[in-house]
Amino acid sequence: MEFHVLAVDDSIIDRKLIERLLKTSSYQVTVVESGVKALEYLGLVDDENTNSNCVSTNRSTHHVEVNLIITDYSMPSVTGYDLLRKIKESAMLKDIPVVIMSSENIPSRINNCLEHGAEEFFLKPVQQSDVNKLRPHLMRGKCRTQNEQNIINKRKPLEECLSPDRTRPRFNDLALVQ
Repeated sequence: MEFHVLAVDDSIIDRKLIERLLKTSSYQVTVVESGVKALEYLGLVDDENTNSNCVSTNRSTHHVEVNLIITDYSMPSVTGYDLLRKIKESAMLKDIPVVIMSSENIPSRINNCLEHGAEEFFLKPVQQSDVNKLRPHLMRGKCRTQNEQNIINKRKPLEECLSPDRTRPRFNDLALVQ
């Protein structure tokens, strides 16, 4: 199962680093250089100057499959926090996990982002150990998306999308009991 991550950062060095780390972890990656470009890509901005590489703002005609968004906090015009708020306010996108990155360790900023829906807050430079923390968020997001499809298609319930029942003892646990 391949996951698509949208990476947003105004620093080319940080963009290249996060892109390399994500690709090393076998993610499909789209990188953009600003919050504005991210909003355009996600279809959340009406702008007649939108270039032809960006997705149409009419989401009903063109749906972008993004499983996670990782964004820098400090960017001109639209900050990572602004992007987080817009995504969480969107009925179509609110379930996409958002991770914020920053080179500044400011507890009030970190708490504010987490309180408003960010899944994680990574301090830069982002490392492979940080990227390894993304998979559980991607799996949850994927299950949510599949559950919505199942409701539409009247297929399997969410329980069948989630990991196997954790209340059942594993083989190793049974060996210890005896």
